[in-house]
Amino acid sequence: IFMENFKKFGNDRPKRPKAIDGFITGGNRMAGQQPTFKKPVKSYLPEASPVPSMKQKEGFHPYKQASIAPKRVANTDTALGVGAVAPAPEAAPIEGKRKKKKEKKAKKPWTWKRRLLWGSISIVLLSGLIAGYLFAKGYINLHKVLKGGGGAPSLQKNVDPTKLNGEGDGRVNILLLGKGGDGHTAPDLTDTLLVASIDPINNEAALLSIPRDLWVKNGYSTSKINAVYAFAKAAAMTGKKTPDQAKKAEEAGLTAIDGVVSKTMGIPIHYHIMVDFQAFREAVDTVGGIDVNVTTPLKDTLWLEDTGKNYTIDVKPGIQHFDGRKALVYARSRYTSSRGDFDRTERQRAMILALKEKVLSLGTFGNPVKISQLIGTFGNHVQANLTTSEIMRLYEISKLIPASKVASVGLADPPNNYVKTDNIGGASVVVPRAGTFDYTEIQNYIRNTLKDGYIKKENPSIMILNGTTTPGLATTKANLLKTYGYNVTQVSDAPTKNYQKTIIVDLRNGSKKYTKRYLEQRFNTTAVSSLPDSTISPGTADFVIILGQNESAIN
Repeated sequence: IFMENFKKFGNDRPKRPKAIDGFITGGNRMAGQQPTFKKPVKSYLPEASPVPSMKQKEGFHPYKQASIAPKRVANTDTALGVGAVAPAPEAAPIEGKRKKKKEKKAKKPWTWKRRLLWGSISIVLLSGLIAGYLFAKGYINLHKVLKGGGGAPSLQKNVDPTKLNGEGDGRVNILLLGKGGDGHTAPDLTDTLLVASIDPINNEAALLSIPRDLWVKNGYSTSKINAVYAFAKAAAMTGKKTPDQAKKAEEAGLTAIDGVVSKTMGIPIHYHIMVDFQAFREAVDTVGGIDVNVTTPLKDTLWLEDTGKNYTIDVKPGIQHFDGRKALVYARSRYTSSRGDFDRTERQRAMILALKEKVLSLGTFGNPVKISQLIGTFGNHVQANLTTSEIMRLYEISKLIPASKVASVGLADPPNNYVKTDNIGGASVVVPRAGTFDYTEIQNYIRNTLKDGYIKKENPSIMILNGTTTPGLATTKANLLKTYGYNVTQVSDAPTKNYQKTIIVDLRNGSKKYTKRYLEQRFNTTAVSSLPDSTISPGTADFVIILGQNESAIN
């Protein structure tokens, strides 16, 4: 019977239930079973396992059918008797069709540790976004301000002497210029001219004020020094108004004022920073104002172009706190001061020093928010030929220089008053006390006050001998060297007067390498290590300079 059913329905036909005697009976078709057709009919009952292969070792094995829902069936051919009803097998659960939905996982409670963790992650992400924004904003604005192009060898550590161009390169000299800017009368007149001179070797600095009315030769004709930048810029812009030409005109103006200041003051200018009124005012406000030691009371009223109103300032002696606007008025006022512009330049030096101290006390360059605010304030209102790395190096040096080591230098401050007022062509001007365009006295004073850092540190002692027949040559050269800070210990004639070229003798075997470099450049020769004449007694001198005939023709 089994074989007949197998042949009839194929391997997929479910088996009928066994009789209790172990034989397959022929009775009714089981509920839910279907024969195999050409097109398979989908069953809604669990799929039965395939019939075992007939090639098994025993021939075949009993087939165990999947459980079916309970149902009482008539058994007509069993030992229970005709018409008896056999109990159906117990129903097994149907698997794979009605799967229970997975229960949702219960949310973890927001414990304080979990809140702290996610809070920390959020802060880190937010900080990263803010830092990225500030960096991008700062990078764009920074390149509007810091254009590069300057250069001071002494900003480097362990400077190679061959990088020095001459006395004065042992300092960093920055020309600070202040102009009115757009919206002001005569916007390109630089009414503020200061030289910030920094000695990174000995951790000292000085602020030198240059009178705005100083009468100078400007390359075109003559004018007050505050008009040099404006004239050069205007000349470069004649008939041209493109952005590129405007940029070149700006550079031409700055180059011109750098050259005039260097020539009249007798010192190299390594960098310049041009700031207009708006940038100065907002910079002071950005750092929370400045505290200035007022030495002389000041009361004045100025018209402010940006507000269109008068501003009255009334300050008493002592430490005074200035916001940006008050600081600007304090810096600009001059008509009610007894010495006019000379008193104003003194106040400007005090404010620059106060601003420097405030910036350092806030750790501004370590605070990205403050840096972004300052740079955003500057924008197109500041031009400088420094690079970012040079600014950071200057910041590092400034932290090592206390306020007590910053000298305030003026050209009209007794007893060092080297200028006076005069009238030229109906204009009130300032000229050297020695005479119009004679800056020798001023230069000697400034070079001696702003000594080269390497010369000051090495403090070389020098003997100068006249090896020519030109009388007074050794004294003239000695006086010049003294203005640069050299320690000239002896001036005399050489045993013989037939030296054609100057000889420099280094008696310290190169240990004072910076002085050696400066002297070789100044006298256009290479130092030797031994004296050409054994009768010369150098004493304690580090260097002996024997002047040759070639020096007599040099002024």
